[in-house]
Amino acid sequence: MMAKFSYGSLMMVLMMMMICSRIPGVPAAVYTVGDSSGWVMGGDYGTWASDKTFAVGDTLVFNYAPGHTVDEVSANDYKSCTTGNAIASDSSGATSVSLKTAGPHYFICGVPGHCGGGMKLAVTVAAATSGGGAPSSGATTSPPSTTTPGTTTSPAPPTSVATPNAGSITQPSSSAALSPGVSAFFAIFVLGFKCLGF
Repeated sequence: MMAKFSYGSLMMVLMMMMICSRIPGVPAAVYTVGDSSGWVMGGDYGTWASDKTFAVGDTLVFNYAPGHTVDEVSANDYKSCTTGNAIASDSSGATSVSLKTAGPHYFICGVPGHCGGGMKLAVTVAAATSGGGAPSSGATTSPPSTTTPGTTTSPAPPTSVATPNAGSITQPSSSAALSPGVSAFFAIFVLGFKCLGF
């Protein structure tokens, strides 16, 4: 048996569906540093990062063997591979770093000699966008230039990162959660059908 509904009710449901479909809701991206190679000596992390666009809310996952660390450091410590001044550090072998602030972020292995052996990564994080930080080709994430004609500036060091538990510098958000736009769409869809008597 088909329920009776008015033309106005149908139009309201369709309008709400159109509005909700325009709400951005692409989840943040999760990047495994070095892909299948992981965080290792001799890695070329500048090349690895060069085709990715990072945004606030994205997560970097570092996978590595015992005897390494992931240290978030200042721009100066990154450039000089200075260890011992980490903003945050983890040595669990599986470190997740949630990129919570826009701007440059610098990571090295805190074991002496490893940074000089290639275990260093600089990423520039864009402010949060409506679509998260999904990879895009041709984007560059190398450290920003700190010299312009007639002036010299240094980027501000990244803000400190909390260390809630072993194995992560910060907890990534659940990738299984529905985005606000998708949640709103389903809620309106269900309510619309209830209003129509289905």
